[in-house]
Amino acid sequence: MTKVIAFLFFSYSVVISFPSHAQTYPTKPIRMVVPFAPGGTGEFLSRSITPRMGELIGQQFIVDFRGGAGTTLAAGLVAAAPADGYTVLIQTFTTQAINDSLYTKLPYNTRRDLAPVGLIGVIPIVLGAHPSLPVRTPKELVALSHARPGTLNFGSPGIGTSSHFAVELFRLTSKADLTHIPYKGAGPATIDAMAGFVPLVTDAVTSMKPHLDSGKIKGIAIGSAQRSEAAPTIATFAESGYPGFEASTWWGILVPARTPAAIMTRLNTELNRSLEDSNVRTRLLSHGTTFKYGTPAEAAELLKSETEKWAKVVKATGARVD
Repeated sequence: MTKVIAFLFFSYSVVISFPSHAQTYPTKPIRMVVPFAPGGTGEFLSRSITPRMGELIGQQFIVDFRGGAGTTLAAGLVAAAPADGYTVLIQTFTTQAINDSLYTKLPYNTRRDLAPVGLIGVIPIVLGAHPSLPVRTPKELVALSHARPGTLNFGSPGIGTSSHFAVELFRLTSKADLTHIPYKGAGPATIDAMAGFVPLVTDAVTSMKPHLDSGKIKGIAIGSAQRSEAAPTIATFAESGYPGFEASTWWGILVPARTPAAIMTRLNTELNRSLEDSNVRTRLLSHGTTFKYGTPAEAAELLKSETEKWAKVVKATGARVD
């Protein structure tokens, strides 16, 4: 009888300890892994939301840049981290979706090893050029690429990124002769484009905006369905002669799978609350972000649909990474 009572007491203690543990989260700083080098949209978004998220959740967010391998290095690191809510990944769901089909072997399974916490928003991709390149529109770029076959390179934040595949989709649509030069982030790619080492560069409007405004990069076209308030003078691909063309990137936060639902809910709540903060909203809106936040289930559904959508594009381009 004594053993039975002891067992029941132990079982009851275990049952009541889980909610208590969830309620105390977090008790230490949270690492936000950015799968790009500093200087791009990943840095802009993480620096924009983490101060307010940290205030709301009661712990500091430490931004950790882990660029390389088309964001798979950072994603693999987070997928293998303890599922305790102290390591999160800020990532483009579009890139996650592309990599699922692009890479023959990944160090993780996108659907099995990573779980979406929530969305931040959708940001259009810009195709930009060094001011000296003698083109102003996508049509002129296509014509120049045919006149100078094999000579026009475009830099992107890395293989498999949404910026990379926005141009792959444009090449597929327009038959432009462009060669991809992958970098370890938008910052290095944009620096080389401004210096004239690479004539074209592609990335989200958020990170390109300062260089577009200064005239150091000129916009050829933007991938949104309508012109962006962040760059109103840049025409869309659709209005430039490619109807139906759209290339934007969905950003959100993921954690290792098997992270407790209570912790995911807490992270989702504070992410959404931070995106409702007036200062955060003003900053993100001014740089071309359209807010699309919601629940973890809605984020998971979007990641699923993006994976299915981009699998078709990867197959059509014939691109593979072994």
